[in-house]
Amino acid sequence: MRDPPVANWIPACAGMTIIMNWLIILIKDIIRCMKLTESAIQEFQQEIWKYYEENKRVLPWRNVDDPYKVVISEIMLQQTQVVRVLPKYEEFLKVFPNFESLACASTHDLLSVWKGLGYNRRGLYLQKLAQIVVREFDGILPQDPDVLLQLPGVGKATAASISTFAYNTPTLFIETNIRTVFLYFFFKGKNEVHDNEILPLVEQTLDRQNPREWYYALMDYGVMLKSTGYRNLNQVSKQYVKQSKFEGSRRQIRGKILEYILKNKTMRLESLKVEIEDVRLESVLEELVKEKFLVEKNKLYSLA
Repeated sequence: MRDPPVANWIPACAGMTIIMNWLIILIKDIIRCMKLTESAIQEFQQEIWKYYEENKRVLPWRNVDDPYKVVISEIMLQQTQVVRVLPKYEEFLKVFPNFESLACASTHDLLSVWKGLGYNRRGLYLQKLAQIVVREFDGILPQDPDVLLQLPGVGKATAASISTFAYNTPTLFIETNIRTVFLYFFFKGKNEVHDNEILPLVEQTLDRQNPREWYYALMDYGVMLKSTGYRNLNQVSKQYVKQSKFEGSRRQIRGKILEYILKNKTMRLESLKVEIEDVRLESVLEELVKEKFLVEKNKLYSLA
């Protein structure tokens, strides 16, 4: 049996593409139209508020009137647990108490204080953010999430959370603890739940009179769920990505390089090869130079 002419397949494929696109639009519309009843919203809010009133966490970056402190905490808390952030947050503010002091810091001083938090790139992004705020906004952090989104190291969720926690703006965002709460209440037994399915519920249940405190309450409830047997609930989310192991990773090599150069101020490639026996060393060094962590001259490396 001969294959049908190629020309006959073209309309069929085009038709299938149209159908698939239509189905995607339909699914998105259905998701957007998910509506909770007023009683369901009230019951959910009452449960979250009740727990929060009795068990709220006291954290130094909460309910502060300084947007700078909010920015520092939100960037530090990206991929880092609260228990690790707490001491570094206080230390960081003592050395760099405002946007101006951070904007003027040397790379050496910045990374010395950041040491222990990991993901050192966040520290550099934070300084670049401070420089932009000082240069373009007279040292005053913008409130608009769309403007915040243009700053280095700030994604959509972080832009929204900074705006909410700094200015009590009723924005929409999801982070791991918030996701856990909505999966627990509204998606029991479901798998591969996309954040696009959760966001309409976040919007419907948002306390627009006090969004800052409401998000605190959601996150605290999520922490409670994780501590009482629901730690792996986020694995049913389509956004779930298992963090790669640190041991033996390129991140570990980057950290070791920066640690040695912070200690010695400069190091030659030969000396680094003695300390770090890994075939990826030179390629990681190239990355760090490209990202402006380091400068290199005749195989001698120092902080930028």
